[in-house]
This record gives sequence, C-alpha cells and structure tokens, in this order.
Amino acid sequence: MFSNPDFRVFDIHAHLPYKLLLSSYKNHELVTRYGKERSERMRLTWDFPAVEEQGEEAARPLIERWVDELDKYNIAGLNFLTALDNDNLAEQISIYPDRFTGFAYHPIENEDASIELRRAVDELGLRGYKLFGPLTQIPFDSPSLDPVWAFLAERRLPVLIHFGMLGHAGGIVHHPNINPLAIFNTARAYPDIPFIIPHFGAGYFQELLHLSWSCPNVYIDTSGSNQWVRWMPYELNLETLFRKTYELLGPERIIFGTDASGFPRGYPYRYLQDQVRVCRELRFPEADIELIFGNNARRLLKLPVGKAVGSTNA
Repeated sequence: MFSNPDFRVFDIHAHLPYKLLLSSYKNHELVTRYGKERSERMRLTWDFPAVEEQGEEAARPLIERWVDELDKYNIAGLNFLTALDNDNLAEQISIYPDRFTGFAYHPIENEDASIELRRAVDELGLRGYKLFGPLTQIPFDSPSLDPVWAFLAERRLPVLIHFGMLGHAGGIVHHPNINPLAIFNTARAYPDIPFIIPHFGAGYFQELLHLSWSCPNVYIDTSGSNQWVRWMPYELNLETLFRKTYELLGPERIIFGTDASGFPRGYPYRYLQDQVRVCRELRFPEADIELIFGNNARRLLKLPVGKAVGSTNA
C-alpha cells in the first residue's frame, strides 16, 4: 500500500466504549426502530459482522484485541478519543504505550473542566481533548471556557471536535453548535491550538473549508465511512472530498482516521484502503500520502515522525 517499507499508518480517530447521550427523543420507539433498521442496512452494505459475540475471544481484554488488530493490518498506532472516563482510558492504553495514545474526554461546561484537563495531561499522560459540538450546550467562545482554551494553547495541544450529524439515523441534525463555524471565534482567538474537525465536517463540508481558509490552525480528519455524503442535495464522494481539501489546504492539514469503535467489527481496514486508493488515483506524491496517513498525526501528538508511538529514536 505504501512504497516506503519503513512507513506505517498512525490512526488518530478511534473509540473505546463510552456513553453518548444524544437527546431524550432518541428513546422514542419509532426513532429507535428507524435507527436500528438503517444501521442494519449499512452493516449489510459494508459486510460488517453482527454485533453479537460469544466465546473466549469476546471475553479477552479489549486492549489486547486492539493490539492484535493493529498487528493484523500493520498499523503502527491508534489514538483513542473516548472511554468511560479519563482514568479508564489512560489505564487501558498504558498497557501498550508503544501502540496507543489517548485524548481527555469530559464536558467542557463543567466548572472543573480545565482542572480535569490539566490532570489528564500532566498525570495521566493524555495528549489532547475530545468534544462533541452538538453535545456542548454553551457557545465555545463563552468566557467561562477561557481557562480550557488557555491551557490547550499554552501546551499547543490538539482538540478534536465532532461537528455535523451525530449518531446513527434518528440522531442530531440541529443544534447551535452543530456547524464547524461555531468554533470560528475561538480558533481565531487561540491560533496555537490545533483544532481537528473529523469526518470532513459530516454534512458541513463547505463551512469547514471556509473555516479552514480563515484559520490555519484547523485540520481536517478523514475518519469513518463518510456515508453522510449520501444525504447532501448534490453529488459528493470521497474523491471530491480529498481533492478539494488537498487543493485548498495542502497535505499538511489532512489527518487520517477510521472511527474504529469496537468488536466484532474490529479495525475497519476497508476505510484505509478506500482512502489510500483515492489519494493514489488523485496522484498525490508519496511524501504527502505519508503526511496524511500518519506523520501529520504524529506531529500534532508530539510523536517521532515515522516511528512507533513509544519510540525514542528520531
């Protein structure tokens, strides 16, 4: 897949089990049934395994199974964005510090958000911060959030914020913080913070490009199946997403991810294959492909470029 035999992929976007509270209407029987029907249709379309698991493999520690997945597909490292809490995430990834990194994940509205973020970084060794725009109930430029942004800027730590459609079918499509432009004032006020927006904006691709045009500290994460393109009123596909992003931003601000999230599906290698194929069909130079599929993430996470997570060799 890569012409350089020493290059290995680093994936910036994965999840350990966590709770995602969308809204009260999600529990309505009609919405729940609708979501399950569409999820099953997508599972069959992508030929993903069913969710039921039994036996010894299902009982193995989750982090052990992720190591096996990385080895199976020759992936150097994986960055987990979420877990049950910051301590849980740090505990799991500490077992294999040469393969995994992690971000803090807790509500930014909490009074102690900046204190918890500092603890997560300084005591737990986490390397950034994960937020969901449509789950954040106050504006990102609220003065009460300044201590969080100030700490991230001081340390030049990345923050990955999900904007756009959230959840499976029946999820959130309307919220004051659903548009990537909701972070505009903050991104301009704190240019030392790398803001990573995943899934090419998940329905807000134009707005994300506009944000990136204005703010050189905004990065675009390619993660997931990007099935949201099917819900746009005009034709859009993975090739167009990569081509427009590359033309307008260059390779240094595009970061590969899969949104890997559990078993039995495991590592969605097909997403990596599709994305590399598109980049090669667009004739991206090899050095740019290596930036996109690992070295940009390593740079933001302060890892040695081109090396495994725990390597100390430059």
